[in-house]
Amino acid sequence: MLEEGYVHLYTGNGKGKTTAAMGLALRAAGAGLKTVIVQFMKGQHYSELESVKKLEGLIRIEQFGSKKFCKPGNEDFAEHYELFRKGYKFAREAINNDKYDIVILDEIVTSLLFDLVKTDEIIDLIKIKPKNKELILTGRNAPEELINTCDLVTEMKEIKHYYNSGVIARKGIEN
Repeated sequence: MLEEGYVHLYTGNGKGKTTAAMGLALRAAGAGLKTVIVQFMKGQHYSELESVKKLEGLIRIEQFGSKKFCKPGNEDFAEHYELFRKGYKFAREAINNDKYDIVILDEIVTSLLFDLVKTDEIIDLIKIKPKNKELILTGRNAPEELINTCDLVTEMKEIKHYYNSGVIARKGIEN
């Protein structure tokens, strides 16, 4: 159990936000700490789901996303919103659950861009965080108010990306 927990924010347009959060979960597992990863807007199968099965009891992933791409105004937006709300409720419960030392809210910041959540709702999750719990938020375009609320902020900046030359997501590297 942690004596003091902090709030991390991994943001920016570069690759590596979720990967950084997963790395922290892996490091924590090595120290015997328990992590729950709440993935918003992700309903697809990613290789990290397989990795986490090997660390059962130390790292848990719960996905709250559709297999379809979220776009505000689409006819399936209600589905994305409902899944997000279920995830938000789960996240709130996980933050208050003594079972976990670390709670990772993957893509919760990106959810702001899709009108699934308001900044105040994310800040409310930060406010209910117990003193001894670590909370990690990931996602692009974090607003200044959220940046100012967090204890540690890291911006992933894209300088060059092979996607721009047509490389698609590769199993084990991007998905």
